[in-house]
Amino acid sequence: MKKVVVAIVAALSMSVMVAPAFAEAKVDAKAEFNKHCAACHPKGGNIINVKKTLSKKSLAENGVKSEKDIVAKMRNPGPGMTKFDAKAVPDAEAMAIAKYILATFK
Repeated sequence: MKKVVVAIVAALSMSVMVAPAFAEAKVDAKAEFNKHCAACHPKGGNIINVKKTLSKKSLAENGVKSEKDIVAKMRNPGPGMTKFDAKAVPDAEAMAIAKYILATFK
């Protein structure tokens, strides 16, 4: 009986540790993009600096080639762009937005 109780307790403990990882996977990247980015980047454009759109070509020309590069730009942008720290846009949301940008704006 003790072995069964120990196994159940261990299984429950592991499910509590794994649950947050699954919660992060459910980020609605499009909704987060619309919430944080679309005002200045409608349809992948750029209303502040038309030379810096979210197209892959434009991103590459500005040294942004990966999801990590996009998140870094969100965290420490250049002039004219709002800074989104981890409190404003948590890492899971920022990474989801970056993936959305690369997949959507070709």
